[in-house]
Amino acid sequence: MSFASTVGLSEDVLAAKHVPVGGLSNPQLNHGRRRMLDLVNKLHSTGVQVDIDLPQIAVIGSQSAGKSSLIESISGITLPRAAGTCTRCPTECRLSRSDSPWKCIVSLRFITDANGQTLGQARNDPFGSIIYDKTEVEERIRRAQLAILNPQIPAKSFLSGDANDEGGIHMQGQLSFSHNSVTLQISGPDVADLSFCDLPGLIASVSSNRGSGDDIALVQSLVTAYIKKPSCIILLTVACETDFENQGAHRLAKEFDPEGRRTIGVLTKPDRIPIGEEANWLPFIRNEKETLLNNWYCVKQPSSNDLKSNPTWAHARKMENDFFASTAPWCDLDGNYQKYLRTSNLVDRLSAVLSELISKRLPQIQEELEKSIVSARGSLALLPRESSSDPRSEIAALLHTFTSDVELHVKGVSDAAQPTSGKQIGLMQAIRPAQERFRVAIRSTAPKFRPFERAEAGKKHLRAAAFLSVEDNVLPEGEISDDEDIPEEQSVTQKRKRRSSDVIYIDEVLESAHRARTRELPGNFPFVVQKTFIDSIIKEWHAPAQILCKTVHTTVLDHLQGLVEKHFAKFGQGYLEQRVKSIIQQHMKTCLERAEERIIWLLELEDLPFSLNTHYLADYKSKFFAYYKGSREEYNRADLMNAIRDYEGAVQAPTSNASGRRTTFGSAEPTGIAKILTGLAEIGVTGVKPEDLAKLLPPDRMEPALTIMADIRAYFQVAYKRFADIVPLAIDRELVRGAASDVLRVLYGGLGVNGIEGTRVCQELAQESPQVADKRVDLKKKLERLESAREELLSVGC
Repeated sequence: MSFASTVGLSEDVLAAKHVPVGGLSNPQLNHGRRRMLDLVNKLHSTGVQVDIDLPQIAVIGSQSAGKSSLIESISGITLPRAAGTCTRCPTECRLSRSDSPWKCIVSLRFITDANGQTLGQARNDPFGSIIYDKTEVEERIRRAQLAILNPQIPAKSFLSGDANDEGGIHMQGQLSFSHNSVTLQISGPDVADLSFCDLPGLIASVSSNRGSGDDIALVQSLVTAYIKKPSCIILLTVACETDFENQGAHRLAKEFDPEGRRTIGVLTKPDRIPIGEEANWLPFIRNEKETLLNNWYCVKQPSSNDLKSNPTWAHARKMENDFFASTAPWCDLDGNYQKYLRTSNLVDRLSAVLSELISKRLPQIQEELEKSIVSARGSLALLPRESSSDPRSEIAALLHTFTSDVELHVKGVSDAAQPTSGKQIGLMQAIRPAQERFRVAIRSTAPKFRPFERAEAGKKHLRAAAFLSVEDNVLPEGEISDDEDIPEEQSVTQKRKRRSSDVIYIDEVLESAHRARTRELPGNFPFVVQKTFIDSIIKEWHAPAQILCKTVHTTVLDHLQGLVEKHFAKFGQGYLEQRVKSIIQQHMKTCLERAEERIIWLLELEDLPFSLNTHYLADYKSKFFAYYKGSREEYNRADLMNAIRDYEGAVQAPTSNASGRRTTFGSAEPTGIAKILTGLAEIGVTGVKPEDLAKLLPPDRMEPALTIMADIRAYFQVAYKRFADIVPLAIDRELVRGAASDVLRVLYGGLGVNGIEGTRVCQELAQESPQVADKRVDLKKKLERLESAREELLSVGC
């Protein structure tokens, strides 16, 4: 299947022979194709080929493969040959048919600077005035190529005077090859509608007096940069005077177009085939060897002897036609293969292939342009803001915006207002877990009193206090109330949480009380007993309070540093961000010191037991006394305690008798505990609770210890709640709200932007990174050429 069939071209159109070079200028071809070719030429002028794969024809071949002669036959101009510069930089030829007189415009296209660095935007510089005489083109091209190879010298200096590349100043620092190119815009009545780029010939060696060892790789890299693009049509020139296997251009073309779908082969110099070897080249024309989708062609250009007579372009084409019409084996080829001979047929095929490729690619080019524009704009948006002409005002605005954001976060931002994809949660939400851990840690310091003798450890167990269940149910899952023994069935790990050294037994409390007695009457004990136990508890509060303080400090600092990055990361080279972070860190250090001072002060307040909550203190003391005494009596007076528990259970699930009266145990008359409570009520003793009946039992010799234990445990309950509230409040005041307090003044003072050196400081802080500045320039230039290319597309309604 031929390329023509894939793109819908008829073989009849492509088979036209002996037609003057005209390509798309042929009246049989669509005028719209010429407009598309003009459009692609305009797109190339914008330099957008750096970003978008534009359709083009690249002429490649080894040195002396006949590329220059082929290009002369297509373009109708003469290329410089003496110095060989025509093969040392790309030469773009844009040919277009016109009813106006013939003319040629020469330009220099720079895609790299004098140091070889890629420019953000291609630069197209006109080189001299418009040429109307074909005889002037060769010299202009030679000078233009010298200007390309000597980028350190102003290009206009090559337009006049002695532009000799063999010596003088032009040889100092002259490049062997260049990626920059000479552009020829040729138009006229007999000009083909075609565009192509002549690339330097591939070389196998470098002479000692010209070039360097890197030139071989440089040329191959330059050629590769063109032919690797999927929309590049490779025009491969192969000289018939050299063995095919020795010509490296074909190997390179096959590397990037292994199936031969976009390569058109051209056999040159057929008149120099050794006698008897002509038949070796016919399989190429018949596409039997090194098959290409667009076939191989063969052209004949004037020989060296022919050039001595300075033949006209028309005469050269006549000599080519005569050669193929009269020379074997070319003249003996079947008619189907005659269309692959002569330059005119090659130009026709090139024009058709290029125009069809353009037609296919234009919608894709537009889509790629739109995506590239969006991408370039997005990349620009991600860059830091461009330096302001008034950095002082911009920095002031940034500082005020930042402090407002700090105040907002310190005040508290709800979860609903947090970004769902952000990594940083609200400040108050981040602090709350640490506050809860602190409360649990303080609660866990409750004294672990047991109303049993140590000798009975493991035999008697303390049940959980029912009146503490509401408070203890906020403990983390798996935690056990400090007032509850771990049942035997619990795991060993949980049992280890209750080390025997942490538990205080009643006989140890009584022993401590007796040791503390001095002049007290029998049965009385000094308050120092309770204070000693309370002091030991308060000492355990230091570590949790300090941990909370440092945790909140770290959390707030991290949060503020995140806000600093949010507001200042894109300003300048990051100097302002680093300075603000340093100032905020010092500010938070000062806040931490104040908070630690407050915590020490609060801990010192707890040195002396004190509370005006006498009601709560007395209530807790009564409950704990009954709790401890009842738990002790569960073992000493089991019958009574069981009766009390049964009564309490029955009260929670009352029943009704046949008459409808609610009773305790379903009988008509109260019994047991209910009877006792009813009897006490009858004699005017009210408000007695079932657990109070345990107090009617005979005095226990451990009663003083029970009282001390109840005192300490009740005071802890009041004091720990107070401390668990006041410490987070103090830390919030100094570390959280303190972080936002006067922060604007601190920043202004630390940065010095309002001082006598404020203008200089602001300018230094606003300095932009050279890398960022260069990237912004490149992106702007890229966006400019992309948008310029889009405008060209829109202008023709593509």
